[in-house]
Amino acid sequence: MKHIDRRTLVTGALAGLAATRMNASPANRSARLSLQPDLVLNQLPQSYNGFSIETATLENPDVYHPANRSLVDIYRRLTPNGVLRLGGNSSEFCWWKADENSRRPTIHVEGHGRTDNWMPQKFHAITPRAIDNLRVFLDACGWTCIYGLNFGTGSPQRDAEEAAYVARALGDRLRYFQIGNEPDFYRAENNLLRPRGWDFKDYLSEWMAIARAVIDAVPNARFGGPDVGSSANWVVRFGNEAPALLGERLLELTGHYYAEGPPDSPEANITNLLARDPRIAERMDAIMPVARAHGLDFRMAEGNSCYRGGKAGMSNALAGALWGMDYMLDMAARGCQGINFHGGGGSVISSALGDKLPGARDARDLEIARLGTFYSPVAGNPAEGYTARPLFHAMQAVEVLANSRTQLVGTQFDTVGANATAYAGKAGNGWHVALINKDAHRDLSVEIQMPRGVPGNVEILRLMAPSLESIDGIRFGHDRALANGGRITVDLRHASAAVLSFVLL
Repeated sequence: MKHIDRRTLVTGALAGLAATRMNASPANRSARLSLQPDLVLNQLPQSYNGFSIETATLENPDVYHPANRSLVDIYRRLTPNGVLRLGGNSSEFCWWKADENSRRPTIHVEGHGRTDNWMPQKFHAITPRAIDNLRVFLDACGWTCIYGLNFGTGSPQRDAEEAAYVARALGDRLRYFQIGNEPDFYRAENNLLRPRGWDFKDYLSEWMAIARAVIDAVPNARFGGPDVGSSANWVVRFGNEAPALLGERLLELTGHYYAEGPPDSPEANITNLLARDPRIAERMDAIMPVARAHGLDFRMAEGNSCYRGGKAGMSNALAGALWGMDYMLDMAARGCQGINFHGGGGSVISSALGDKLPGARDARDLEIARLGTFYSPVAGNPAEGYTARPLFHAMQAVEVLANSRTQLVGTQFDTVGANATAYAGKAGNGWHVALINKDAHRDLSVEIQMPRGVPGNVEILRLMAPSLESIDGIRFGHDRALANGGRITVDLRHASAAVLSFVLL
């Protein structure tokens, strides 16, 4: 079967146990990749990589603190240009504690006390000290921040007071404010932050009331939105209607994406995770024309392999990394300007889910989740330090593209029936090609025909692991090769990925 892939790829990635040779192994299936350099798809910005974290994490002001060197180091290890998004379910239950005399507002939440409710069951205080520490942390990393304000249980006055302090403290580290988290789910029975008949018209009216109060308190305030859970229609409507109300204050359209879930469903499995998801193209085909028409970017501000904390043995395995790399590059080729993968410690994520963590199967899984829920790219805490999970390595691979501001171009990839994808693009110092073999069994020998004039020196980044289910034993490998007349053949083992950089020496 011939698969035509019109997206792009540009560098980096995971190559699992693959060997690069000029002569293909007869045991491997022969695949072919050619580039379409005149079909320009998108240019990756240096700020493409990012994390999404529950706002409730700030309740402990020592997490995002410059003295938390292990966390600073792992952020810088990923990129010096990343974007930290603060939001999630818990943002709807965070309140601004300006000083010791501040008291939590008395708010009735219909879903509280219900076992079928997936929203937080308690409130979290955010203090000026946490925001001050966050600023110095961001300075140490070089990152910027998207700051989520409380829509679900907030008010224009309270949000404006918080926004004023955040804007002063974060300064140029603040990209923009978001207001609310997944408002398209507010009326759902497992949420109930708004009445059952509440809809987009009501949402935009309430959203603008908060935005106007924030603007009064922060005259140069900028915004992104609507930060929906799944509704492309809400993004389209927001993109068409909000610019007339906000003008140049609106910088970016945002939405979420989770490939699988719930995690305790047998349908949430590696096979389904690694299959092509038609929702991605459908949503982006609806959103991007509106974004471009109004001069806006689109960012996937929260998402991951499986919602509600991820699934043990899938989200924290090589399969989750291969999915993540493919998803990031697929979205980039469709016009996306940034990806923020959600994560954090198990206690914070569990609290944000109504004190539940359905992806855990046993005590071992709970111990894994203690340092970072299954979908989290980073695991750890200030006392024990921080380590990278498999998804982090996928983000590192994509960073090769983002850091060099790669211009993605179209590709034609004959995968000979294997579950594999390819992306390519031109950077200032050469070309990048990324190959992702998500197939559980089929090895490939990929013959690549590069455009004329491409340098013949090839640097290869590989991610190595025994299988898709591997949680441990995942490592990067590096080697070099020479392209002959713009043609090179790369052996790509099943359950692996490789990033080839054709560079000028």
